[in-house]
Amino acid sequence: MLFDTHAHLNALQYEDDLEEVIERALEEGVTHTVVVGFDRPTIKRAIELAEQYDFIYAAVGWHPVDAIDMTDEDLAWIKELAAHPKVVAIGEMGLDYYWDKSPKEIQKEVFRKQIALAKEVKLPIIIHNRDATSDVVEILQEENASEVGGIMHCFTGSLEVAKQCMEMNFYLSFGGPVTFKNAKKPKEVASQIPMDCLLIETDCPYLTPHPFRGKRNEPSYVKYVAEQIAELREMDYAEFVRQTSDNAKKLFGISR
Repeated sequence: MLFDTHAHLNALQYEDDLEEVIERALEEGVTHTVVVGFDRPTIKRAIELAEQYDFIYAAVGWHPVDAIDMTDEDLAWIKELAAHPKVVAIGEMGLDYYWDKSPKEIQKEVFRKQIALAKEVKLPIIIHNRDATSDVVEILQEENASEVGGIMHCFTGSLEVAKQCMEMNFYLSFGGPVTFKNAKKPKEVASQIPMDCLLIETDCPYLTPHPFRGKRNEPSYVKYVAEQIAELREMDYAEFVRQTSDNAKKLFGISR
């Protein structure tokens, strides 16, 4: 019953062996995966995969790194796709101050536009945050993003930031980094936040968990994230998996 809430099976890294990757995921008990699109090609592919595979759902949005490239036509297209029965979220969106392709003010503008769109179509949002925590939280508060809520994707912030996000109706999702030996902060937060605010993900092909760190990630590896957090929380693994899957289904409005 594993639910990988953030995967990029639409990435070029899976061109040669996608069927095998999907087979391994199903064998390891992955029953749901959300494939996230973040520009024209990856959104198109996410929709294709969601239509092709019963267990795959799609999220559609525009990545902050490429905010400078987004047009009004792109935003209108995302709005149109939001009506697709397999589209369960808008994103990933947010701010990324690590890469400098898109100026901060343009990133903020595109972020705000996507939050407004999500509120209009009544879908949760998936947040990408890199080196921009205070601005991300401020914009979510100013735009009343709590109205739709969503996911703080691959959360690595402090317990204090975690509390601010949970107050705004956001789940915190943890990926491969929580399995790293030196990941003090993610381990602390993942072990202490309420269970009904917790999700798991891979962000594959990136952020591969231990013991495969450095290799290509894939949805089947989400079990290592689940095992690590269940251990940190001193929980039964099966119960942890059930609860995180139930959380994801509730957020995304998936009934089965």
